[in-house]
Formats: sequence, C-alpha cells, structure tokens
Amino acid sequence: MTNPYLPAITGVDTHAHIFRQDLPMVANRRYSPDYDALIEQYLAHLDQHGLSHGVLIQPSFLGTDNSFMVQALRRFPERLRAVAVVDATVSDQQLDALADVGVVGIRLNLIGKHLADYAGSEWTALFKRLAARGWQVEIQRGFDDLALIVPAILACGVDVVVDHFGLPGEGIDPRKDSHRTFLHLLSEPKLWLKLSAGYRSQTDLAKAQVLLAQIRQAAGGLERLLWGSDWPNTQFERQTSYADQYAFFEALLPDAGERAQVLRLNPAKLFGFDRSR
Repeated sequence: MTNPYLPAITGVDTHAHIFRQDLPMVANRRYSPDYDALIEQYLAHLDQHGLSHGVLIQPSFLGTDNSFMVQALRRFPERLRAVAVVDATVSDQQLDALADVGVVGIRLNLIGKHLADYAGSEWTALFKRLAARGWQVEIQRGFDDLALIVPAILACGVDVVVDHFGLPGEGIDPRKDSHRTFLHLLSEPKLWLKLSAGYRSQTDLAKAQVLLAQIRQAAGGLERLLWGSDWPNTQFERQTSYADQYAFFEALLPDAGERAQVLRLNPAKLFGFDRSR
C-alpha cells in the first residue's frame, strides 16, 4: 500500500557502498579500502543531485557481516533499502531480521570466484525462500558467464538483478552463444539490469550507448533497467566521482521521460520505496 507520509520519490541511486577502513574484513579479499565511506557522505551526494532514495550494497570485503550497513538502515529507514551478503544456509530468522531493517535482497559478487552450483538443492532452496519474500538476487559476474548462472536462479521465481551493464568487457556480441542466450533472457519479466559503473568494463559513453541499444531491444524497453552510482567507486576513486557518474547517466539517457522511468518508476517498483515496510 502506498504511504502518503513517505518522502516523494525524486530519484533512486540503486548501487552504493558504505564502510569504514577499520571494520573487520574477510581473508583473501581483492581490495582493502584505506579511507571511510560513510552514510552521511552518501546522503549528501543524493541531496546534491536531487535524489530522494538510495540502495546500499554490502561490500564484498566485509563478507556476511552486514552490521555496519544495518546501522545505517536503522538511522535512515525512509530513504534507504539494502542488499546483503549471506551464506546459503542463512536461517529464516536471520532473513527476518534483515527484512525488518529494509534489506530486500542478497548479492552474489562472483568476480574472481569459482562458480558454485546455483542449480543445486542448497542454493535453490535459498532462492525460493527469497522469492517467497519478494526479495531479489543481485549478480556481479562477467558477461560471458551470465547465461551459466541466471537461468537456474530465475527458475526459482526470484527477481534477478545484474550489475554494471553485465560487465561486457569487449561489448555484447550476438554471434557468441553465451551473449545471445543472455540477451534472450533479458525479455524475462523478473530479470533487471543496472546501468552502472561502465568504467569497470572500460565502457565509455559511446560504447555505453551501443550497449544500451542492444539491451533495450532485447528487454523490450526500459522498464527493468536501473541506475546506480557505484559510490565510492572502489578501486577507481581517482578516475571518477559521484558527479561524473550522474552526468554519465544523464548523457546516456538525454530524454527526461526515459530518465524518470529508470531513475524513479523502475526502482520504486523493485525496491518498494512507494510502500511502507
């Protein structure tokens, strides 16, 4: 039910991270920050760009300890939602506790990792539990492998969100079986994709425009596309900024109506910002 007392949705940044450099971090991590990225800084960026809401994504280097993110959700429940990192064996009670503070999904950051059997009983049981809650599964993996992962998760009835243009590297080539298969999957009503962090696949504006045209055609429109700043742009902090990423999005979608679709209407539907928790 829509709540008239919730803040008006002027725009949603669906991908950002917060952390402190002194927090416990997982072993064998690919990255260790040497600075803090605090919720107050993030909300200031939203305010400066006229955005009402944001989605926090648990950083991979913090593992399944979502407590720092949860603290932020408790402080700013009207403006924030979040995507957590959990083990496949997470209990319903743990999921309930996360849901109570505004977590709406889990993330599989699969960069540099061996792919688990996401069609196996342990993971599919979790995905079905998430589907029953109306949650999502967010995936970060290179474009070549998405067709190996996404179908089994979609089959569990859960929404799937693909990060960062799908990390296409050299672009999307429909002549490749794996690329063609994923493009076909984009017509699925529960598959979403973030127009975010093009720099992570060496995607400049010209390349992003080509990607968007391919993705848009395959998806049948813009209705399941999202935008995220990827703040604080870990590992690329010296190459880009929040303002740069927002300007990139504006240039990618110069039509105000299309930007509103991606920035407001789509995330309101997926993340439930137009409803009370």
